[in-house]
Amino acid sequence: MKIKIVFFFALFVMKISAQESKMSNIEIEKFKKDIISDSKNIETLMADFTQYKVMSFLEKPIISKGKLYLQNPKAMRWNYTQPIDYNVIFNNGKIYINDEGKKTSVDLQGNKKFEKLNQLIVGSVSGNLFNTSDFDITYAKTDKSRIAKLQPKLKDIKKYIKEIQLTFYTGQSTVTEVKMIEPSNDYTKILFTNKSLNKTINASVFTP
Repeated sequence: MKIKIVFFFALFVMKISAQESKMSNIEIEKFKKDIISDSKNIETLMADFTQYKVMSFLEKPIISKGKLYLQNPKAMRWNYTQPIDYNVIFNNGKIYINDEGKKTSVDLQGNKKFEKLNQLIVGSVSGNLFNTSDFDITYAKTDKSRIAKLQPKLKDIKKYIKEIQLTFYTGQSTVTEVKMIEPSNDYTKILFTNKSLNKTINASVFTP
């Protein structure tokens, strides 16, 4: 019986420790300072990612996997490898999409949802994350992470995005998890693993 009680108590403590709490003003300033300072030394980022698309009418999330390439501060490529080959390149103010060989391009400013996601991911690496007037930002923490929560101010963004959450594991200055919540509360969550900084990325990676 005592073993069961101890086990239950351990689980309870683990659950409580994972809960979020607000950052103090001092913690917020340190968090921002750390990201900005460390990002000055980041020129490239490569990472594996797993994307979960959660929709209310589906029993299970749609899972996609691939690799992210980022050339700070302007070029980025999402290279999906599962369940299909699909890549999206952000470069020179445009989005280039290759859907299993079918290529299209879109003016980035014409797609606010992708434009803002691009800016936020790049900003989380380049240190410009906090220099935006398009979002209200609040900050939270757990025992293992720091979280920036961004709520859009602009009406045309609010149509597509309710909130974007950027999670940084303690001790890391690049984003580990992105969660984009839609007005319906459906959401897309992207987890980054095997991150590699400042390794040379061939220019062809960002060529449509």
